Amino acid sequence: MLSGMENTKDITVRFGQRVKTLRLQLGLSQEAFADKCGLDRTYISGIERGVRNPTLEVIAVIADGLQIELSDLFVL
Repeated sequence: MLSGMENTKDITVRFGQRVKTLRLQLGLSQEAFADKCGLDRTYISGIERGVRNPTLEVIAVIADGLQIELSDLFVL
């Protein structure tokens, strides 16, 4: 069984992979997507690699940038 921290890391990695998949489906580069969201490209990169843990506010901005409902980001 995973400990709390290991489980959190797994979730951030899976979330990042989901963001990347959806971004690529829109045909957007990290830079174009970051610009669309008003975020730094390196921050988007960190999210997609699972090394950044975005706040709920940033997650909402990402969902808006992907033109999806917030809940659709969590269909892992």
